[in-house]
Amino acid sequence: MLSVVLGALLSVVFGLSLGFLLSRLMTRKSYQAAKEASEQHIRRSEARSKEILVEAKEQALQTRSQSDRQINKQRVELQRMESRLEARQESFEVRTLDLDETQKQLEERLKELRDEQSRVKLIKTKAEQQLESVSGLTSNEAKELLLEEAEADIAFEVSRRYRDAELTAQNEVDEKARIILAESLQRYASEVVQETTISSVSIPNDDMKGRLIGREGRNIRAIESSTGADLIIDDGPETVSISCFDPIRREVARLTLERLIKDGRIHPAKIEETVERARDDIEDMVKKSGQKAMFEVNVKGLHPELVKLMGRLKFRFSYGENVLQHSVEVGSIAAMLASQIGANTQTARTAGFLHDIGKALTHEVEGSHAVIGADIAKRYGMKEPVVTSIKEHHDTQMTSPEAFVVAAADAISAARPGARHDTLEAYMQRLEDLENVAKEFEGIEKVFAIQAGREVRILVNPQTINDVEAANLARDIVNRIEEKLAYPGQIKVVVIRESRIEQIAS
Repeated sequence: MLSVVLGALLSVVFGLSLGFLLSRLMTRKSYQAAKEASEQHIRRSEARSKEILVEAKEQALQTRSQSDRQINKQRVELQRMESRLEARQESFEVRTLDLDETQKQLEERLKELRDEQSRVKLIKTKAEQQLESVSGLTSNEAKELLLEEAEADIAFEVSRRYRDAELTAQNEVDEKARIILAESLQRYASEVVQETTISSVSIPNDDMKGRLIGREGRNIRAIESSTGADLIIDDGPETVSISCFDPIRREVARLTLERLIKDGRIHPAKIEETVERARDDIEDMVKKSGQKAMFEVNVKGLHPELVKLMGRLKFRFSYGENVLQHSVEVGSIAAMLASQIGANTQTARTAGFLHDIGKALTHEVEGSHAVIGADIAKRYGMKEPVVTSIKEHHDTQMTSPEAFVVAAADAISAARPGARHDTLEAYMQRLEDLENVAKEFEGIEKVFAIQAGREVRILVNPQTINDVEAANLARDIVNRIEEKLAYPGQIKVVVIRESRIEQIAS
């Protein structure tokens, strides 16, 4: 038992001793390893410190080198600036010396001028005293006299230059106007349609003439009452003449007669049916004529009712001129004139085309055709410049360039040779009356009415009428014409005074 206990104790002691030895051995190895690691870390740190120190020295040397170069560069720049400043200072000193010398010279010159001025004043005073004693006028009186003469001379010169400028401007304006009108007229040429108040329809034989007349004239009365036109049937020629102041009614009657003659069936019921059909055809013709005219003059955006009214002008004549053709012509000429002077071309074109639209209703509505036309244009949506131009195309006062252009185009179209005509008897009588008015005055040798009565040329006796009296004579004749005669447009009066001396060398 004891041996067992001793054995156990010995085992415990041996185990403890062995454990202590092993623990001591392990501790020594760990210390040795830690020591070696620490020494190795110290060696690396020392090597790194040496590297950092070397890099710092190199960087310090580099920075010092850069600083030295910068300092040297700045030193050179400062030396250059000092050199420039020294040069400028030397130049400034030289200029200062020059200015001092110049100032000295100016002061001497100023002193000389003052002395000279004093001498001039003295001479002027003596001269004024001598002039006053010789002329008997004081200096103020002499100044007033000179100023009055100068004002008179200036006023005369201004008047002369104003007159010359006015004449030059008038000549230039007249020449420019002639060029514009000539160019516009050369670019447009229109047809001439003669006025007629009577239409004729051929009758194939006397039997057809009898059927047109009808029993106791009932057929001819039915035609006249339905169309509003007068039928003239003579015994001689095989024609029926249709007379009516309204061209549309006359055209309806003509179409009715032609269709009745072609059909052969003529009685009151057939007549009424044919008249209605002819009226419908005329309405279509009116519409197509208005559209054709609108396209011809290149006007766009018109109300259909305006187109229809313009088509009615195909059957309307004024002074022998077809009004629709005249409207097309005025619209085209107005557009050309507007483009020449810088006015609104489309406004002038439209207003020129519509300027006589009131003539389509003059027998139905009271008032002048210009006012009626302006009201119609405004009613159907035309712009205010177009309405104003239509209204003012016969006025003496106009408010827009387009109104002037339309009035001028209207006058040009009317004055074109062959555009308008009157009856021969009325035309000759008007010319005779015009010449007789001029012949009433003393000192007139010959009188000629030319250009369809729009100009009167008067030859006077140069021994009886001088230049001043010729101007007064022209004015008196104009006043007499305005008092005694009624005429469309304007009449130009030209008084010609010519002195002619003839000698014969033998």
